[in-house]
Amino acid sequence: MARKPDSDGPSVSAEEALEFHAMGRPGKLEVVPTKPMATQRDLSLAYSPGVAVPVKAIAEDPSRAFDYTSRGNMVAVISNGTAILGLGNLGALASKPVMEGKAVLFKRFADVDSIDLEVATEDADEFINCVKFLGPSFGGINLEDIKAPECFIIEQRLRELMDIPVFHDDQHGTAIISAAGLINALEISGRDMKTTKLVCNGAGSAGIACIELIKAMGFAPENITLCDTKGVVWQGRTEGMNQWKSAHAVKTEARSLADAMEGADVFFGLSAKGALTRAMVESMAKNPIIFAMANPDPEITPEEVAEIRTDAIMATGRSDYPNQVNNVLGFPYIFRGALDVRATTINDAMKIAAAHALADLARKDVPDDVAAAYQGNRPKFGANYIIPVPFDPRLISAIPVAVAKAAMETGVARRPILNLDKYAQELSARRDPIASTLQRIYDRVRRQPKRIVFAEGEEEQVMRAAVAYANQSLGTAILLGRDDVMRENAQHAGIDLDKPGIEIINARLSRRNAIYADFLYERLQRKGYLLRDCQRLINQDRNHFAACMVALGDADGVVTGVTRNYSTALEDIRRVIDAKPGHRVIGASIVLSRGRTVIVADTAVHDMPNAEQIADIAEESANFARRMGYEPRVAMLAYSTFGHPQGERSERIQEAVKILDKRRVDFEYDGEMAADVALNHRLMQQQYPFCRLTGPANVLIMPAFHSASISTKMLQELGGSTVIGPLLVGLNKPVQIVPLNAKDSDIVNMAAIAAYTAGQ
Repeated sequence: MARKPDSDGPSVSAEEALEFHAMGRPGKLEVVPTKPMATQRDLSLAYSPGVAVPVKAIAEDPSRAFDYTSRGNMVAVISNGTAILGLGNLGALASKPVMEGKAVLFKRFADVDSIDLEVATEDADEFINCVKFLGPSFGGINLEDIKAPECFIIEQRLRELMDIPVFHDDQHGTAIISAAGLINALEISGRDMKTTKLVCNGAGSAGIACIELIKAMGFAPENITLCDTKGVVWQGRTEGMNQWKSAHAVKTEARSLADAMEGADVFFGLSAKGALTRAMVESMAKNPIIFAMANPDPEITPEEVAEIRTDAIMATGRSDYPNQVNNVLGFPYIFRGALDVRATTINDAMKIAAAHALADLARKDVPDDVAAAYQGNRPKFGANYIIPVPFDPRLISAIPVAVAKAAMETGVARRPILNLDKYAQELSARRDPIASTLQRIYDRVRRQPKRIVFAEGEEEQVMRAAVAYANQSLGTAILLGRDDVMRENAQHAGIDLDKPGIEIINARLSRRNAIYADFLYERLQRKGYLLRDCQRLINQDRNHFAACMVALGDADGVVTGVTRNYSTALEDIRRVIDAKPGHRVIGASIVLSRGRTVIVADTAVHDMPNAEQIADIAEESANFARRMGYEPRVAMLAYSTFGHPQGERSERIQEAVKILDKRRVDFEYDGEMAADVALNHRLMQQQYPFCRLTGPANVLIMPAFHSASISTKMLQELGGSTVIGPLLVGLNKPVQIVPLNAKDSDIVNMAAIAAYTAGQ
């Protein structure tokens, strides 16, 4: 049996691996409570006497365990260590680092909580008796590193005995990922699944599972030949046979792997290094598909195949070659979907749905997030990219949805999901806190699509963002740039700009140039600009051209900033677009941290605002919070709290509060106060009961730009917070400026926010 890796990356030294596992707290897991344990009341609710209430509720209705305990998001990773990572039978205790690693991957990729359990027995019946009684503790069981044939017996018996999913990943994980790659390889090579001839070398747990799954998908049994160390598994063979091999025996004259490989379309290798020879590869059919998945060394290397066949499509189990069959693409997301519908099992339909979802994802354009994880190497669907890569952020919203849908359609879901689109959005939010905050913005824009100008249209990430904006039905993406340069760059990057919703405008050739230049000259003629200066700005600077488009109604909003710093881009825009009447232009950042959303201002425009400006910033921020769907509670921050200690800078904050008092604004505000008081309502009530805020602040007004910048960046780096922005607020037209070299996903988000603002 060949075992596929669950993590991606380069080889490491023994010393480095040991140091990694030993540093800090030994191991890779810890238990973190999800409820507060700070007061006596917390303890009373968590344990005695409060815990008696959910105990009684579950005794009356066992399904309530999913509502009141962690069972619905908890998977046990269980092994006896008889087949560890291709290292063999090293025992249950030696398998613990692997099982801890598996639990970490569950959490990292799909937000599934997991605990490892190592069972010290090689007896299948003892193992089954141990695990079957653990069912009430978990929502699913992931079996791991158990040798064949015991793994077949254990999984089958536990599936019969337990009412939760039992999944042996060494079998089915490998089968699902390889099936996904096979679907795409067949598409690229122009083959039909029903007539394709496949040879599988390796009759262990992974090999048997692969054959069973592709048969369930539509492969003709007579076209699949299974081989093991003794040759072809043929009908009538008795040597080295068992019931699992016999189920896949075929009528054939072939007796060796070499015999079986003659004219074969596909090779699945789950065996050992060197099992597939060059002569065997030469004997295969045109455009052969070779999945050499033995680990750590494949049955044959891609370099060896390339020397004799230029038409082959290859996959391996290694991360240093294209098309890695990596189980981490499957098990976290399969369990995520199964848990979310409270499935009683993971059946063939769910596995096939996962395989098709993976195959479909590989055909889509790859975002910057994936390219960044792979040192800028952007995969593109084709012979060298038939399987998605593990760090693709879209896996979380694609695979579980397909699995959940299949579970519901086959009647194994105990809690059906009525709105799968909403479920996909919720899944994205589990791993990306920005997703939930922005989702209502995206939904609103789709109902009122807008024309957004992408000012730096020749840049690759900008083109990708424009295509994503159009593909997501947010409106029309207008790319500014030289047509020939843009199309050459797009072709090189594999971007299709000839799609509905994409417009290309060359600023130099636009018929609107003269109109824009006259408009700009009228604004700047008393600020030292000649007409020729304005003409040059329109012809040569895309920020000015884009801003004029929006100012004169030819587009609804602008996004820029990829190629120049924030202050320069803002200066360009401000020459064309003013603040809204009665408003002040500010920068506001949205900070997402530990389930809380806080708006911080001013993070972009005012260096050292005076009291009047601070009051204006507070008003703009409160209005922005409401537009984002939050009822503002504004805290004016300082190093002091309500006069202690006294200082000149605190006096500015106190004066700003008095100004807001005079304006009689319609939102909660108070200050000056330190950040801990503003964010900790209990502390606020205990020490400052006169404070006007009825809850923790969700809008923080900083005393100066430097404190805003320092605090948000520290939250990102030390606190693990996600920061969106700074967002421009207060301009008369929707404009957003992204950071230098922003990723395509950041640009799309900013474009959506500009469109959302335009809709308001």
